[in-house]
Amino acid sequence: MTLLLGALIAAPSHAGDELSSAAQVLSGSASEAESSANTETHGGIETTPSPRKDRDIQARIAGIFSEIEGLDAVNISVVQGVVTLSGETANEKKAQQAISLASRLTDVVTVNDAINRTLDVQDNVSTVFQELTAQAKGLIKALPLLLVGIVLFALVTWFGVWLSRRQRLWQRLTPNPFVAELVSQTIRVIFVIFGLILALSLMGAETILGTLLGGAGVIGLAVGFAVKDTIENYIASLMLSIRQPFRARDQVVINGQEGIVVRLTSRATILMTLDGNQLRIPNADVFKGTILNYTSNPERRFTFELGVDADDDPLAAIKVGLDAVHQLPFVLEEPRAIGIITQVGDSNIVLEFQVWVDQSNTDFSRARSIAIRETKHALEAAGFSLPEPIYRLRFNASLEQALERFQGQSPEHLGSDAHVATADTTPETRGARQSDDAHPARARAKRILQDPSAEALFDARPDDKLMEKVEQEIARSDEETDLLNKRSPRE
Repeated sequence: MTLLLGALIAAPSHAGDELSSAAQVLSGSASEAESSANTETHGGIETTPSPRKDRDIQARIAGIFSEIEGLDAVNISVVQGVVTLSGETANEKKAQQAISLASRLTDVVTVNDAINRTLDVQDNVSTVFQELTAQAKGLIKALPLLLVGIVLFALVTWFGVWLSRRQRLWQRLTPNPFVAELVSQTIRVIFVIFGLILALSLMGAETILGTLLGGAGVIGLAVGFAVKDTIENYIASLMLSIRQPFRARDQVVINGQEGIVVRLTSRATILMTLDGNQLRIPNADVFKGTILNYTSNPERRFTFELGVDADDDPLAAIKVGLDAVHQLPFVLEEPRAIGIITQVGDSNIVLEFQVWVDQSNTDFSRARSIAIRETKHALEAAGFSLPEPIYRLRFNASLEQALERFQGQSPEHLGSDAHVATADTTPETRGARQSDDAHPARARAKRILQDPSAEALFDARPDDKLMEKVEQEIARSDEETDLLNKRSPRE
């Protein structure tokens, strides 16, 4: 920025002098311009030119070129208002300057360019050296003013930075930490721009300031389109910090991703998944997504289904299941658990049990697992069977009569195959066989569950290890500011 201001102040002064002297020389042609105003207005060419006018034009152009360095070797001839420039110039820039000046005189019809560009090294180097020397002299003259502008800019910027770092002040004005940070950054930018305006105004560069601001607007528009997603994410962070849809340690589901909230930063929402992994979700997705918060209402209901035999009374089975469920310590008395009949199948009746627990001190998955086990055992102990799929076979009349005759005979007269068929097709024998098979399984389960280590299977308390990991993640020092604030209103 210092180099830019120096270049602005040290603009070559002799170029302005040349233009002013040319303007003074040209001002003498005002009377002739008035006489030819009608012709110039209509864009026409005089029909009666005079040699005197050609001599005046030639003399005027020669006088102008004599006052400008580098144009003294240009020859001028004027015939019928047509100016022909010949001779030599050091470079193309000087040649174009001569043509431009000649074409600005009144009564000039056109300008023919016959100038030879010598491109002489000495002439061009000397010209550039003179310009650099003039710029250096201008910079030296403007150096005190430039230093004053830099000091003024530095003081205003320093005060803006100091004021923006007063975090307690901004947090007192805006309780939301994200808004407080946004205000402090805005104050810093405002003071930087204000210091730049003061410095440029002190050095008389207001025009350049307008150019810079216009260029900054165009650049800002292009950058805005390029970082559209980043800006969207930033605005979403602002809205989430104001709305506060969740707090730290809340168990939430965001767009199908379940976890415990660790913190909300200016870029992402950080969760600890139930598997103990860190999950970062961009705030733009969180703001536009669906949020399911399990912690905001600790009472949560789980459901499970069990089927009983079609011959059993489903309401009696519901009564037995609910009695077993209400004996569990983690089941809430209010609202009470209920059971309903969902459907009647081909061989069973499906019952659905709906149980409420307080998930602030109960692990949801464990509670559901224990409730299913206790309900199943209670139904079996009460004589209700949980049938498997049953297929009914139909026989023709002669086969049914043969089976009836076999049933009337003693078992000794029947073959082993008939005995097996009779056992499989008789409901009483099927129930007895299932009961015999169940006794060894129950005895084995009782023996296994008597082990002291099996007590953890009946513990429905939340997993302390997961919450310890969450607390460690929350307490971990991080450069990013946590935007979740208990003092802010919760949505």
